[in-house]
Formats: sequence, C-alpha cells, structure tokens
Amino acid sequence: MVNHVEARPLGAAAPVRFLKLIWGTAATILSVLYTVVIAPTAAALAALGMHRSVSTLSRLWGWLIILTCGIKVEIEGLEHLRGLKSYVLVTNHQSFFDIFAILAYMPGDTRFVAKKELLRIPFIGYTLRKNQHIVIDRQRGGKSIRRALEAARNNYPICVFAEGHRFSDNRVHEFSEGAAWLAIATRVPCVPMAIMGSAAFFPREAKVVVPGSRMRMKICPPIPAEGADRAELTRTLEETVRAAFDPSWHA
Repeated sequence: MVNHVEARPLGAAAPVRFLKLIWGTAATILSVLYTVVIAPTAAALAALGMHRSVSTLSRLWGWLIILTCGIKVEIEGLEHLRGLKSYVLVTNHQSFFDIFAILAYMPGDTRFVAKKELLRIPFIGYTLRKNQHIVIDRQRGGKSIRRALEAARNNYPICVFAEGHRFSDNRVHEFSEGAAWLAIATRVPCVPMAIMGSAAFFPREAKVVVPGSRMRMKICPPIPAEGADRAELTRTLEETVRAAFDPSWHA
C-alpha cells in the first residue's frame, strides 16, 4: 500500500503573515488618518448643535475603520430591539472595535457613557460633551443624571460598557452597578449584549490591527428596570451577558 502525503512547502504561512502585517499596518495608519480628519469636523458640527450630523459622521467613521481593516461584524438578536426607543445597552468590552461596531451597525443614534478622562482628547472630548454623551464625573453626579435623562427623553440608546474598561482575556468580568443605576433613573429597559472576537485582532495595548477577522455581537431580550433593585438588576445583567458569551467562538 502506498501512502500519498501532500507535500507542503516549509514556511508557507510566513508570506501570508507578512502580507497581513503590511495590510494591518496600512489599515491602522488609515484609521488614524480618518480620525484626524473626522474628529475636528465632528467637533465643529457639535459646536453648531448639529447633533444628527455628528451622529451620521460618527457612524461613517466607525464603518470606514471596520471596512478598511476587513472586519466582518456578525449581529444576532436585532429583533429584540423592535419597538424600543431609548434603552440602556449593557455589554462587555474587549476592544476599541466594540465602539466602532456599535456606531456603524447598531440601529438608532447611540450615546455612550464615558469616563471624564476622555474629555482631554482633542476634539473627541469636546464632541462627547457637546453631542449629549454621558460623561461620568463623580464630583458632578447631578450633571451626569441630567444628561442621562435628556438622552432618554430624546429616545437615544445609551451604551454602557459595564466592566469599566477593556479586557482581552476572552472572559466576562464583574459588572459595576452604573448601568442598572442609569436604567432605573431614566426608567428605560436594559438590553444585555455579549461581544466576542474583537480582542483577538485588536487586544488592549495593541498598536496594529490583525486585519481580515470577525467579531460577533449577540443581543439578548430586554430586561425591565423601572422599580428594580440596583444590585439585583446588575447581577441579572452580568449573568445574562455571561450566558450569551461563547468563549469558544473566535475569529
């Protein structure tokens, strides 16, 4: 009996890795250029009170970065958003691409809950403040509440990365009570969502994206928040996202 073994040249994967490195480097540079061009424009529009135009430009920004990097975004559960106006989108956080994907592909005019440190970023910080995003400052908590109530009145979805910052270890970490507090205060439902895959191609501290990859966003059914206990609602949100998160899913 003769065994036929397919011969593969040694190091065949090396050229592919090199080409991906070139693509990733170019895509990262272009993404920075998009930001340099779009951020001042968005800030100028925000200064004029043109909120809808800023949101359209933000959606374009996220879409351009994802397209340039060749990232395929899979979304499951969009039917759970039907009939909802304002809601608190509660999700884990793996990568900056989570933000780009939400801007580019989630329906509605999303507002983000952001740390006050982001206000120091030129143009982007100004746009966050002027375009009705909710900047958390514990020393000025009343202003954060007013911004949240205003976002809810304007029927904006409000996105909260409930773990507090990015984690790239393919796990869901403990949620803070901020999302539950926000939903209870604004009397809008929470929509849990699990994000998978984005840490694989652009983890925390990464400088260059790994292009041609995939990420997935799984939207869960809404959970009523009005009259809920904050700690109990937080546990429910964390358990729901953890159950929806599939650690075996990868790009």
